[in-house]
Amino acid sequence: MQGIYTSIRYEAHWFKVYNRLRHRWGENMTQSRVCPGPWKKLLVCTDGSPNSQVAVNKTLALARLCGSTVFVLQVLQLVPAFACGAPALMERLAEEIRLPMEASTAQAAAGRVTLKTRLCRSVSPFAAILEEIERLQPDLVVMGRYGKTGLTRLMLGSVTARVIRLSPVNVLVVPLGSTLGFFRILIASDGSPCSAAAFREALAIARQMRGKLLAISVLPRKKETGLAEEILENLHITAAEQGVDLESRVLVGEPDAAIVEAAQKSRTELIVLGSHGRTGFKRLLLGSVAERVIGRAACPVLVVKKTAASG
Repeated sequence: MQGIYTSIRYEAHWFKVYNRLRHRWGENMTQSRVCPGPWKKLLVCTDGSPNSQVAVNKTLALARLCGSTVFVLQVLQLVPAFACGAPALMERLAEEIRLPMEASTAQAAAGRVTLKTRLCRSVSPFAAILEEIERLQPDLVVMGRYGKTGLTRLMLGSVTARVIRLSPVNVLVVPLGSTLGFFRILIASDGSPCSAAAFREALAIARQMRGKLLAISVLPRKKETGLAEEILENLHITAAEQGVDLESRVLVGEPDAAIVEAAQKSRTELIVLGSHGRTGFKRLLLGSVAERVIGRAACPVLVVKKTAASG
């Protein structure tokens, strides 16, 4: 990996660029002035595409609430044949990343957010992101759901999925056009250690924001509802002890479809998932399911990586 972090200064020229991009991408951050979590160091990844740039904008809005420092990792995917044979093309791709980031620089300065950037050239974007996570140890990683297509893609599903699977840090995935809010939260639980950790994270956010929490458990068949009801009853007890308003539902069907539908019907602002769940026919949040929820959900999804045992 190449490049070093450099502190960014605001330049008045980029106010105009920032205003145009803010109008285009939107800044639908929650109206709350409360920071939802202990996120003092935020890492956001971008390839200059609209999807990843939205992630940058939402991260800056979150940083204003939390007093966070934002680290922006700009990844330029190197294709050896093109890098050697078409240097002009690589320069153009680098320029496509630079221009949106200069607009974000203006946005950060206007909001008095400390912004640091790093440009990385790598043949493996997801490996570069994981290396940076390991080096920086952020409190939260923010990514767009998709990025550029073709040879220059960064955030296309496979890259985001690999980062989520291997990151030791919680990952927030922000879809294009979504609103970043933390008041109405949906947590899906199957009673596994990972879903227990996700519940603790969702509960902490709901308590901090004085928000509403919807807990669901999804089963393939109605006759298995006893276990699901027991899981949700335990969540009710814990939520009541924390003074958090909790509603719960047992749903039957395919886990990813049920989660997405429940989020839509309840106007959920944030889905919180464990990265993995139970195995066998009772599984809920096995990696592929979490990835399908991320791919289909209209709202941001927070994937919690810590297990209950790790605290």
